[in-house]
Amino acid sequence: MLSGPREIVTPFRPIPLSVPEGMKPNEFFNSTENLNDLAHNNGLLRNPEGLLLYRKALGHSNLFDCSIIYDTSQTILDPLGRPVRRTQVPDAARHVWNRMNQILIAFMLERYPDPDSHLVLAGEASLDATWPLTSPGVPSIRMLHNHFIVFDKALLAAAPLADQANPNLTDGGQHSLFQAHMRAVYRAFFDGLDLRILRPCQAGSCRLALTGYPQGLPSWEVQGGGDALKRVEFWDEYDTILKGFLDFYRTFFGQVSTRNAALPADLYFPELVRSRLQFDNDFLKAAKMVRDRCIGDARYANAIRWQPAFKQLIYRNDEGKLIVTISQNSIGNAITELLGVVVNRTPDAEAYGRAEPALVAQLLDVRRRLVEADLGEGIATTGWDAK
Repeated sequence: MLSGPREIVTPFRPIPLSVPEGMKPNEFFNSTENLNDLAHNNGLLRNPEGLLLYRKALGHSNLFDCSIIYDTSQTILDPLGRPVRRTQVPDAARHVWNRMNQILIAFMLERYPDPDSHLVLAGEASLDATWPLTSPGVPSIRMLHNHFIVFDKALLAAAPLADQANPNLTDGGQHSLFQAHMRAVYRAFFDGLDLRILRPCQAGSCRLALTGYPQGLPSWEVQGGGDALKRVEFWDEYDTILKGFLDFYRTFFGQVSTRNAALPADLYFPELVRSRLQFDNDFLKAAKMVRDRCIGDARYANAIRWQPAFKQLIYRNDEGKLIVTISQNSIGNAITELLGVVVNRTPDAEAYGRAEPALVAQLLDVRRRLVEADLGEGIATTGWDAK
């Protein structure tokens, strides 16, 4: 069997929404009106912390697929002012969110225990506030949300190979820049983080044989597997990975923007940045290279994401181990593409209808577990009741 990224077709039921005349769809999807519709037609559970569990109407997989969104649509009307990463979420909400994540991931591992049969993943895709709403490919709901997805590996194996030149299988070339020109300093910076549950993977050891992905990303094995996710220390370390990434990203693109720039304010690990980045010749040489290209290439400069944007995943590898990885984000690419899965969503109400009963049954099962754990109350829709 050839190893390479796969492109699968996922049918969906067309959403019965009328976009007001003169608005682009991704402008409307960020509106309070659309978020109300999302909860009304696909909402599963809501809690006082502002977290909304919902079925993905335009899903990645019809086997298991849902999201948790930090729903600030009623309290922050400016889409550019909404939180876009966990570090911007109040501590109480993040604590509840982590418990929800743990229960959802445990549910997926329980229902799909065989790593040879199913790819299980959960992760957060974030974007920064510099992306205009009208840019093609900007996520349809501009609020922080997590994804919980299961793919059938037999279907992935039978799917055609994706075009390896597909720009969505990369992060717009920025991660390859890190790997090609400052791989050692990138890894050394992460190695400076204080991690005890997360153990760095050896290069290439965490790739999925089927797709060959993830490629070149720093990755960590979760020692203790699913049981470790029941410990608050794991989620602290999961946040440490993100905070380290944010420090690296902000420092690098600060140097790209301004030669010999002062360190960004409010760094999480200022001493690590000073010792591993600020005086590293490869790091600063790469920043100069990108800066020089920005000056002479308007298209390249426009594609730069100057503020941190990322995707962070927890997935199960071929050996059944849980792996954490993180990557830069770019306009257009989906969270599944970090693992080499390109999803071609196709409107087909009949095909979706065949998969819907089993999908919804599982979503209602996991909702019951969340309610029992005092993590929210059920939402009634036209498709299911609140219990």
